[in-house]
Amino acid sequence: MMSKLDAAQVVKRARRADKITAQELITHLFPDFFELHGDRVGGDDPAIIGGWATFHDQPVTVIITNRGQDLAERQQTHFGSPMPAGYRKALRLMQQAAHFNRPVLVFVNTPGAYPSPEAEEQGQGPALAQSILAMGELEVPVITVIYGEGGSGGALALAVSDQVWMLEYSTYAILSPEGFAAILWKDSKKAGLAAEQMQLTPQALLKQQVIEGIIPEPDDHKEVCTNIDQVLWEQLQKLRALPGNELVRQRHARFRKF
Repeated sequence: MMSKLDAAQVVKRARRADKITAQELITHLFPDFFELHGDRVGGDDPAIIGGWATFHDQPVTVIITNRGQDLAERQQTHFGSPMPAGYRKALRLMQQAAHFNRPVLVFVNTPGAYPSPEAEEQGQGPALAQSILAMGELEVPVITVIYGEGGSGGALALAVSDQVWMLEYSTYAILSPEGFAAILWKDSKKAGLAAEQMQLTPQALLKQQVIEGIIPEPDDHKEVCTNIDQVLWEQLQKLRALPGNELVRQRHARFRKF
């Protein structure tokens, strides 16, 4: 049975410190994961982890936003907010996956792309735009799971997928409730009201057909991984049966309906 929490409570749980981590997802879902580094321009952002793995004995490319497990790592990853090098690395791996006909599995937990003068100087806007454009043209199955926060263009740039699924306690929105409240009412303390109006919960987004489904999220992280595994395997079987051009056609249609 899905949660009856209000939007503000879902936001709080999506941000909680004991949220399932990128490292746990890799360990439980992809035990033979082989990490690849670098964007081939000059950077290797730790806020995005990517590489190869097998999933039910099938080769896949895995891309995960990483918030870190301790304070030092969280500072290095800007608390899960990727720099341009992270998006370029993800794009390189997705294009490589398409070349070798490997499905792409993406896991997102980010408040958004990192906002800083340095990020802008390195091409944050173009990096996001190129990822969005290229994902729409990949002729391999692409599934995104939002497992925490899915914020702004930083999340969208990793979610132009055939299917988007959300964990039960996760969010997907154009910006944070605090930012929305500050813009609309000049008062970030109205974040709870903003969260309700933004329709950023999995239940609201499923009702509007923005996502394909909600994955139950019990407290036991191993159970969460089992639930994710079941969804991904079932949906991959359906998507792998479609030719590449049909995947692209359906993906375009999915986003045009919004």
